[in-house]
Amino acid sequence: MKSLKLTINNNYAVVQIDHGKVNAIDTTLASELLQTFQELAENDEVKGVLLTGRPHCFSAGLNIMSLASGGIEGVKTFWGNYLRALQMMVRFPKPLVCAITGYAPAGATILTLCADYRIMGKGEKHVIGMHEFKMSMQIPELLCDIFSYYLGEKLAWELVQKAALLNSDEALEIGLVNESVEVDEVMERAEKALKKRIGVYGPVYQKSKNYFRKGLLKLVDRDIDAMVEVIAEDMADPFVMKSIEMFLTGLKKKG
Repeated sequence: MKSLKLTINNNYAVVQIDHGKVNAIDTTLASELLQTFQELAENDEVKGVLLTGRPHCFSAGLNIMSLASGGIEGVKTFWGNYLRALQMMVRFPKPLVCAITGYAPAGATILTLCADYRIMGKGEKHVIGMHEFKMSMQIPELLCDIFSYYLGEKLAWELVQKAALLNSDEALEIGLVNESVEVDEVMERAEKALKKRIGVYGPVYQKSKNYFRKGLLKLVDRDIDAMVEVIAEDMADPFVMKSIEMFLTGLKKKG
């Protein structure tokens, strides 16, 4: 795989995002996440999964430059893979723990919210949240729904309007993560949390997971192709395209 490192430790798998300088989410990463979680769901030897990034970098979110340069078909291909990856991860029948080892804004935030349990490392630049309004980008409906599932519509909408990015303690306070710990403790605590859940009889865990996340499962039980068409229309808006272009120009100047 080009964007993921997969390690099997006894009866659980570690899926590490390892994709470029900042682990940005592009079509390659989205498609490999989808494929990997499909395969792990079917692997009877794997009882649970730990999703993580690199030290101080979980993922910088969507790769806007890649999206902007791929044309309308590239946009559709990316969003089809990304939304299906989210759908697969929410539906994942086994324990899924997320070790948030660094910054995880926007699309990366939504990846973490697919997990059953999230442990985030402390750090000045380690943030989570939806900040798309900074460049007038539309947040796709499914991402809004997942974000709102955890926070409620009122708070989720308030944070989106502020384009708020939260540190690990702030995220813990409002329920976006379950633990806020020092960075060097994240993996150890995440493995401990996963092993505890693996200790529950598999069928009991799976059925209970489905019972307690009926609302979340219902949210992802959607026509992905129809959602992709809406996203493509939103991104084709001339003002949005110009905003993205200006954002990318700013990035190049900083580089």
